Amino acid sequence: MKNVEDVYPLSPMQQGMLFHTLYDPGLYVEQTISTLRGNLNLAAFQRAWQQAVDRHPILRTAFLWEGLDSPLQVVRRQTKLPWTIEDWRGLDPDEHQSRLQQFLQADLARGFDLAQAPLMRLALFQTADDTYSFVWSQHHILLDGWSLPLLLNEIFTSYEAASQGRELHLPRPRPYRDYIAWLQRQDMAQAEAFWRQFLAGFAAPTAFGVDHLVYTSDDEPQYGRHEMHLPAEPSAALQALARQHGLTMNTVVQGAWAILLSRYSGEPDVVFGATVSGRPAELPGVEQMIGLFINTLPVRVQVRPAARLLDWLKALQAQQAELRQYEYSPLVQIQGWSDVPRGQPLFESLLVFENYPATTAGGGDGARPSVVMANLYSDEQSKYPLNVIVAPGKTVALRVTYDRRRFEPETIARLLAHLQRLLAQFAAQPTQPLAALTLLAPAERLHWLHAWHAPAVPVPAAGTLPHLIEAQAARTPDALAVTLADTQLTYAALNARANQLAHALRARGVGPDTRVGLCLERSLDLVVALLAVLKAGGAYVPLDPTYPAELLGLMLRDAQVALLLTHAALRPALPGQAAAVLCLDTAAELLDHQPTHNLPAVDPDHLAYVIYTSGSTGTPKGVLVAQRGLVNMTLAQQHAFAVTPHSRVLQFASISFDASISEIAMALGAGATLELLPGDRPLVGAELAAFLAQRAITHVTLPPSTLATLPEHPLPRLETLIVAGEACSAELVRRWAPGRRFCNAYGPTEATVCASIAACQPDDAAPPPLGRPIANTQLYLLDAQGEPVPPGVVGELYLGGIGLARGYHHRPDLTAERFLPNPF
Repeated sequence: MKNVEDVYPLSPMQQGMLFHTLYDPGLYVEQTISTLRGNLNLAAFQRAWQQAVDRHPILRTAFLWEGLDSPLQVVRRQTKLPWTIEDWRGLDPDEHQSRLQQFLQADLARGFDLAQAPLMRLALFQTADDTYSFVWSQHHILLDGWSLPLLLNEIFTSYEAASQGRELHLPRPRPYRDYIAWLQRQDMAQAEAFWRQFLAGFAAPTAFGVDHLVYTSDDEPQYGRHEMHLPAEPSAALQALARQHGLTMNTVVQGAWAILLSRYSGEPDVVFGATVSGRPAELPGVEQMIGLFINTLPVRVQVRPAARLLDWLKALQAQQAELRQYEYSPLVQIQGWSDVPRGQPLFESLLVFENYPATTAGGGDGARPSVVMANLYSDEQSKYPLNVIVAPGKTVALRVTYDRRRFEPETIARLLAHLQRLLAQFAAQPTQPLAALTLLAPAERLHWLHAWHAPAVPVPAAGTLPHLIEAQAARTPDALAVTLADTQLTYAALNARANQLAHALRARGVGPDTRVGLCLERSLDLVVALLAVLKAGGAYVPLDPTYPAELLGLMLRDAQVALLLTHAALRPALPGQAAAVLCLDTAAELLDHQPTHNLPAVDPDHLAYVIYTSGSTGTPKGVLVAQRGLVNMTLAQQHAFAVTPHSRVLQFASISFDASISEIAMALGAGATLELLPGDRPLVGAELAAFLAQRAITHVTLPPSTLATLPEHPLPRLETLIVAGEACSAELVRRWAPGRRFCNAYGPTEATVCASIAACQPDDAAPPPLGRPIANTQLYLLDAQGEPVPPGVVGELYLGGIGLARGYHHRPDLTAERFLPNPF
């Protein structure tokens, strides 16, 4: 105890830093690097630093925790600063920089033993007769950013006086323990009530949206750094805006960061961390005290698109004024008072606004200093994955330090550019609504607006699936069109039978947009009937006979089916309904007498089918899909999946799923053979694998859950495997992609089955991507304001183009909500 001057508790911020440093010794080691120019008196310079240590108790402080109920800070009576001094004058400038970087990395890795004072060290490298590289390393647990220039000014004042042989009498500093005593007098019950109300209902940290696991090597630094400056003109305009309307620059920057977080996360209610000075006005002389006063507190911001920017910023500043009354609150306790579960951070980004006293290197009397400190900057590692540091000036400096294991450098560069753009818009148009603010520059906006558009590809003038099949029947009449077990139809036979049924349907009043129900098991008749309805100009309504009668009845009534095509054996199980019924098996003789020639061409804008999907409400809704969209999808898939007349395409999906028309159309439109899966239930597992091998299937579309049931099986004829309808794992890609084309197809029913296709590689480390849009299709990724989002940012997917359905049958309100005029 001989070398102990004082013992007292830690501040909340010190406690947090101690806790995190014990887990990661590299955290909170701050390196201040500068260049010294002049005729340096080394002995006087060292003496000035030692005098500062002797004057300020915090610089002689160590921290003890082992065996204690609560950690304590212990002020030593005496402690000596360690120095590293080297002469590099014989080295070239590149070697100077190389050695300096090596030293900084080693110094950072060395860290500090918090139980041993002093928690700072100094290094001086002479690179020329009047030039030195100077490194001041210290643990952030001692000092905040406000203290650094105060201490440097004092040290250089002492140095200049000693160099000139002058007596210097500095006032006695107020010790850091006075601040600790002030903290202990604060009302924590009031603080708890405030923070509980302030954070009520916020239950999870705000997501960045652009971060992901980034693989880095062990020898790479964990933290990266990126910096840019707001140009002089918008910087001046921003500061003028703040002065004119009584705002602080800190409030302005916090507003911009809140909007950026909201846009990136898609959340209107965001929370981030911010540093506060923590220097209470009621503590006399606090602005000249040396120590760690800052605190990190959560800032919660509601980003309301309709709010006017200036009014919103003023409300944000009023909120910050209320928050400052409780800025002494320990962050660890604030988190405990929130609804965020223990083990999760309250926030993951920290905003630091640096507005510190100016650093001088003079003697304090206006005389020209003998040594000038230049190129001053500091580096520090924080526990937060993303730290934004803003420094005002003629050009507002924006700096980000980030965890390289979560963020790509390109992502951080874009983020800073977007923050810069928001601040520039604040200055230019302070009265605009928040919704009008954009993250993207005009050229960038235009690029991402059209980045997901497919080229326009001509669609045949006739533009219907019957037209494509009729052309195939004329070219290859004897080629196999459809097979089921031992039964089959050539293209000529399929076209002729479909024509016969289509003539019969026309005679029964089926014409443009007439809804015709198809309630048939998977069979040759099903394919004939589907094609016949389209030839007659009608729209088929698929009704899987395995569905419950109640559901089938609901769809029949809602679609207002005029005619129902089925088989006699299925009719007794069908619900009662008003539509006329034609049983294809019992009417075979009648149909045989119908003409076999093609019917007149149908308008491609007429409906092709009305298919029912359950949607989020569980109530089936009929999607109205036109013939032109069906043909566009057919041609795009034929090209993407390389379907040729030599292909054998499996028809796997239930007729009530739109994947079924995809399988049928891309096979028959290309002159391939459509292989129908036998039975009334889909095959899975070993049975399905055996069927694929036996029938030499070249193209199959499966949901990933079905693909996962397939055993390892040699399928040499399987050229193309398409997954759709569910998320597909990377493991399935690695397992099934080698040696064949493996595609991830995506598209809602409202976009005619398929809107985009991604080709997947067997070595993909991630699940299949969204892919590129099919021909004549536009994809837009937009934010809540309807603006394109930057890369990596989550947005709502909007689809446009030929494949877009007309809307929902008998759902005008839902159609108006989901099918929007294209503003672009």
